[in-house]
Amino acid sequence: MILSNLEIQTALDEGRLIIVPQPMPRKPEPGVKYCPYDTTAVDLKLHNEIRVPEGGPFDYDLMEPGILSGFIAKHSKKYTLTDNQPYHLKRNDFILARTLERIELPTKQGQPYLAARIEGKSSRSRCGVLVHFTAPTVHAGWSGPLTLEMVNLGPTTFILRPGMPIAQLIIEQVYGELVSNPSQFQNQSTPEGLP
Repeated sequence: MILSNLEIQTALDEGRLIIVPQPMPRKPEPGVKYCPYDTTAVDLKLHNEIRVPEGGPFDYDLMEPGILSGFIAKHSKKYTLTDNQPYHLKRNDFILARTLERIELPTKQGQPYLAARIEGKSSRSRCGVLVHFTAPTVHAGWSGPLTLEMVNLGPTTFILRPGMPIAQLIIEQVYGELVSNPSQFQNQSTPEGLP
């Protein structure tokens, strides 16, 4: 079951969903052009830190022991976005970014548990920008910002500015009991997944 915008806000009030900073305003207001709550999703914003993976004489082999996030950090360049220095995501470029918001889907309170999916926004995808691919699931028990695996498949450069709405979070109710199995990226604080 997908939660409506009012149910998302109830989950926030009850602590079953935590988003910091909390998206505001909760309802459309006169004179305010933007409300982050659609009928069945809430918008998330782009953090100011991104990572641009660099090529080299290496391969990704996820069956080899080691920590992927450290490997990515070693083989990527960090950029800090500002209003005066946005990032120009060129055609076919791939970057790792993260959400401004920290998301928590606590399981301490018991059922009903919540899980989520992070999805792109149609206005970004119509420009050819994929905000994530093959990894939309945010499992119950997650804690941390969400990494965005972004690529520009569009015909021209796309400007990334810190704080711009970049993705949407769809919240779903989980049925049944669960056993905790934290992700390797649990409590990450960087786009590549380091704590």
